[in-house]
Amino acid sequence: MNLPVLNAFVSGAIALGFAAIALYFHDFWQRSRIRLFGHFALAFGLMSLERVVLLFVEAQDESRPFVYLIRLIAFLLIIGGIVAQNRRNT
Repeated sequence: MNLPVLNAFVSGAIALGFAAIALYFHDFWQRSRIRLFGHFALAFGLMSLERVVLLFVEAQDESRPFVYLIRLIAFLLIIGGIVAQNRRNT
């Protein structure tokens, strides 16, 4: 079994899943105009982008850890959206 090909396939499937979730939240955001859904759409779009970028970075490349900054930004978007939504409701 060719592991790099399987790794690329699984990474692509994960990226596709993240992109589908991003589109779902984007549609939800357009209908309701609740900013939390916009934050989720952006975050999942960034996570999809991060999976695609990881496909093109070599495993031994020393810039690889910087790719994970995309994921960090996505998680910070989610946390920021949740905090902003809870502050508005109190």
